[in-house]
Amino acid sequence: QVQLVESGGGLVQPGGSLRLSCEPSGIGFGIYDMGWYRQAPGKERELVAQITNGRRTNYADSVKGRFTISRDYAKNTVSLQMNSLKRDDTAVYYCNVLRKLPSRADYWGKGILVTVSS
Repeated sequence: QVQLVESGGGLVQPGGSLRLSCEPSGIGFGIYDMGWYRQAPGKERELVAQITNGRRTNYADSVKGRFTISRDYAKNTVSLQMNSLKRDDTAVYYCNVLRKLPSRADYWGKGILVTVSS
């Protein structure tokens, strides 16, 4: 059974930092893109950052220069360092693993809450 375990969320003041981590299990061998999405109250889920198997990264314009995605290819984990947090970053953050080979599959974590508030 595939599980994506997220950690590191919580409450932080504006301007502060948090680091999210995601540890998948049960996915098996393959080629994967890994990333983070978020969903704020009343809004649709959106891509925050993604890192491909080939180490290419992609960020939402709203987080460029503040967030950094990283990946441990040996352990198959992915992290998101979030700096200079803003109130608009408040959302539930979801870890995502998109397997491309040997067959396409999309895996999601349960989500972790990040609240930016004073």
